[in-house]
Amino acid sequence: MNDAAHDLHAPHFIGIGGAGMSGLAKILAVRGAKVSGSDSKESDTVLALRAMGAAVQVGHAAENVPDGASSIVVSSAIREDNPELAAARLRGIPVVHRSDALAALMGGRRAIAVAGTHGKTTTTSMLAVSLATLGLDPSYAIGGDLDAPGSNAHHGAGEIFVAEADESDRSFHKYAPEVAIILNVELDHHANYASMEEIYESFETFVGRVQSGGTLVVSADHPGARELTARVAGRDDLRVVTVGAAEDATVRILSVVAHGMTSEVTVLLDGAELPFTVSVPGRHYAHNAVSALAAGIALGVPAEQLAQALGSYTGVRRRLQLKGEAAGVQVIDSYAHHPTEMTADLEAIREAAGSSRVLVVFQPHLFSRTQQLSEEMGQALTLADASVVLDIYPAREDPIPGVTSALIVEAAQRAGAETAAEHDFAAAPARLAALARPGDLVLTMGAGDVTTLGEEILKHLSSVAVQA
Repeated sequence: MNDAAHDLHAPHFIGIGGAGMSGLAKILAVRGAKVSGSDSKESDTVLALRAMGAAVQVGHAAENVPDGASSIVVSSAIREDNPELAAARLRGIPVVHRSDALAALMGGRRAIAVAGTHGKTTTTSMLAVSLATLGLDPSYAIGGDLDAPGSNAHHGAGEIFVAEADESDRSFHKYAPEVAIILNVELDHHANYASMEEIYESFETFVGRVQSGGTLVVSADHPGARELTARVAGRDDLRVVTVGAAEDATVRILSVVAHGMTSEVTVLLDGAELPFTVSVPGRHYAHNAVSALAAGIALGVPAEQLAQALGSYTGVRRRLQLKGEAAGVQVIDSYAHHPTEMTADLEAIREAAGSSRVLVVFQPHLFSRTQQLSEEMGQALTLADASVVLDIYPAREDPIPGVTSALIVEAAQRAGAETAAEHDFAAAPARLAALARPGDLVLTMGAGDVTTLGEEILKHLSSVAVQA
């Protein structure tokens, strides 16, 4: 077990409300640790942690660190000048990175680590839900809630631990899974990676951490994943299972047939066809499900049973989540913030929508990502009938001179999209409601607080319907 395990009997989490941090705090609380933490604001996640016995303060201050804290758990988003981190260092309290804490929690379990530039949360969730449906009671740590706040993690009695493995800060180098999934390999997180070569090297290090005799499940269709597969081909103690529509795939996807918000998937496995249903739309999500299927099989779960159980997965919050319907307009929330994700979700929604119009309110995430990928984001928005682009959500970054959401708006307009800027966040719901007409689908898209606009759009739509 990781040495960090010895420091986790009374951990204090800085940023405990975050998707990754809150899951670890929940598992530790269930395991009997005395959990405390702080976050910048109240949230449903914070309330859920308090209900479990965690002592959570709102705001960051040195006095939030309890006298009995055995360690301070941080993510890469926590800056050195954070007052709680500074106080912990002065007091000699060990500082544990989130990835070290997760590695400690996985110790002694049969671990599946899900990596890739896109699709990690969905694939991890698919595995967690399907394995639980089969009564295997896995532990899991996911970067998003399945349904209710706090459902992003679970301490299970079973031997399997399914974890989302984040490449953004190279923290996935800390894990030593029995099975690793790599969904795709692309250049992202530009503040930490300067080139595709650095990305490949990072993923190669992750693959090198897979246990001897373990399995790598990797895409046969994605160019970056195929390149990575070629680079790690010399390792004799690693079983490589490729997944995709490519003819040379170990688990070959023969067809994905859409039926509204579900898909019928057929794969060729060991020479036999295996059909199953995925209760989310789009080819992108079908590929995630087949990767989950291959990983479960690698741990000995019967293929037919797991395929049927995958049908019990109905989505995760913020991954094409239906927020509601008003005035004949459906409002759906998407976490997509990279051009590949944006394209995949918009293609899935277009396929499910049929002849209905698709309207998007998009919030760019990070100045560095916008600087590097504005053209591709603009191109993705051409898949919408009309879109509104908000100001950049900075998250952990400082502004970059000359980098604004106007870069995306201009790129989209050059590509022929009907796109406009909206600098007033509070005005966006009314603007989308005014654009929409019965039968339309409205997509709130991005990794920031754009997710809060769905309810407001529905309120405006309902108000318009009442007035009409």
